[in-house]
Amino acid sequence: MISENQLRSSEIGASKIIHKSSVVNARSRFVTEETVALLFNISPDEIYRIECCHNMVYVHAKGLSRFVSYADFPPILQVKEPCAQDFADWYKRWNAKLAPQFWTQFYTYNFKEAVSVDSLLEWGLLVATVKSVISAAALQQLRDVYTEEKTLMETF
Repeated sequence: MISENQLRSSEIGASKIIHKSSVVNARSRFVTEETVALLFNISPDEIYRIECCHNMVYVHAKGLSRFVSYADFPPILQVKEPCAQDFADWYKRWNAKLAPQFWTQFYTYNFKEAVSVDSLLEWGLLVATVKSVISAAALQQLRDVYTEEKTLMETF
């Protein structure tokens, strides 16, 4: 018999991300539960499922049922870095050369959540990779947050 604790731990570890298409979108590597939660300002616990379809992502959460473009998901660590095809697809989807404002919010959040200077540096290098799609004002804001967080980490 499975104990209640074992049952809970397996529920916690189960991914809510489901790939619904036989053709996996290359940018699905940027889709995470944490990013969806931040995008919709909800708790990850409120997410029921995230379905990665061929051309879009379907998010079903408590009080929420939305389709989201893969272009709304910023690149993350621990997966393959963005390539030229990712940039081309972003430009095509955005009809512009600048990322959505959410990207600035996302990277600001990750700078503040970094647990070490090394982790902060990794996020900073990732932002440097995609800086061409971030507005000058947003890039300056991210540089300010990065500097502030780095100073705090080195001081304490």
